[in-house]
Amino acid sequence: MPYAQGTRLPGESASKLGHLAVIESPWVRSLVDDFEGATPVDGDPSNTQWHNFSPTGIEPLRNIWAVDGSFVPVRSEQMPPREVAFVKTALLMLDRVKLDAIDNDLPHPLLLRDALKDSGVQHATVFPLKNVRTSMGTNFEAVRNIVRDSIRADQGGCFHETMKWLAYKKWEPEGQASSPAFQCPHCRVDILGGLAHDCDDGSCPQCGGQVYLSDIWGFHMEMGEDSAPESIASSYMLVMEHLMLFTAIRLMWAHSDRALVSNTLFIKDGPLTLRSQYSKMVPSVREFLQFAKDVGRPVHVIGQEKTGTFADHLGSIVRFAAPHSRGEPMTYSPLPHGYVHKEVYRTPAAANPYGLKTNWGEKLYVKVDPGAYMVLNVPTGNYFPADDRPLAGDLIGLDRILATLPALVSHKFEGALYPVELANGIASMSSYPSAAILQRFMESS
Repeated sequence: MPYAQGTRLPGESASKLGHLAVIESPWVRSLVDDFEGATPVDGDPSNTQWHNFSPTGIEPLRNIWAVDGSFVPVRSEQMPPREVAFVKTALLMLDRVKLDAIDNDLPHPLLLRDALKDSGVQHATVFPLKNVRTSMGTNFEAVRNIVRDSIRADQGGCFHETMKWLAYKKWEPEGQASSPAFQCPHCRVDILGGLAHDCDDGSCPQCGGQVYLSDIWGFHMEMGEDSAPESIASSYMLVMEHLMLFTAIRLMWAHSDRALVSNTLFIKDGPLTLRSQYSKMVPSVREFLQFAKDVGRPVHVIGQEKTGTFADHLGSIVRFAAPHSRGEPMTYSPLPHGYVHKEVYRTPAAANPYGLKTNWGEKLYVKVDPGAYMVLNVPTGNYFPADDRPLAGDLIGLDRILATLPALVSHKFEGALYPVELANGIASMSSYPSAAILQRFMESS
């Protein structure tokens, strides 16, 4: 590897002659020849199974909720540089009837304004990352308390109540479940019994230190005593996207109109997943969605992946799939676990089934028209570990979701959905407020 260019000296050029001896291998020579003279591919090499969808007789979902988030690290110009991270998330509600009146190609700004009026909820906070210290304690304690206070204080505590609703499975009639097990932030020993039902905080049975319900997420496992990585901000953004989305679900679940929650589409920007230590809530989420399905009140949720491995794979094969012209039926393809390992990741099967511990949604390719295709995640409730699952029938409310999608497609961006596009406009901090404004704010404070 060459040396990279610095601020004072030029970089080193990589050697162009040092690897030529390897071309003497007949296998390498064959690879180079075949690469240069590859034959055109006439069909999908992964044999993706696409299915036609007809919306006849299927009622689209009426209400749309979308959640998105963003974060931006800010570094001061002073030496040593101080670093903080701002996080912003937004929850947006839209009426599909109003969306139907908006032209997908040339949306009228006044119609967009009416669709967005009084429809958004925002949440924002800031974390210390490096060379910043409050008078109240270390960065370690600052991050823990900022997480707790930010979740608990905003919107009258409704996000904190949602965290309790998920942790203690409050949808269960007469349920008395304790929280999931989590690691004590003080002694680093697992609290296997979790917190008692409905508690906001408690004491570690090992060291006696105070622990908060928000410690179940495990932010403390990602940082040191006096500094935190930038990933703290992205992790908090992901957690808050989930809490905001499930706040809307929780409130509709308790609404007097019991059909309201099942007539709504909930959209999350990004995959339906919680990684590493944050995955402790995944079993609770799956249990709730299965419970809702069992009692006849299915909850329709999708996540959209705009970039990444699945989006790249879909882009390489979508030209082989119908529809090839407008007016043809839309198509979809649920991705079985075996297909994901073999065709998308191109790796041997892992010890655990794909997504067992982290995903609460399964992958789905959808092609609405020749220029609109996307990677979606749709929950199944209970997890199906077999390599040939999920099937289309495993995905909760798939028919109503697919019947709703065409009205949500925006042609402003590749594979864009209006609700995600609009929620991103509220949550994005790349332009509002800009990182430069945040930097000046930090340096003047």
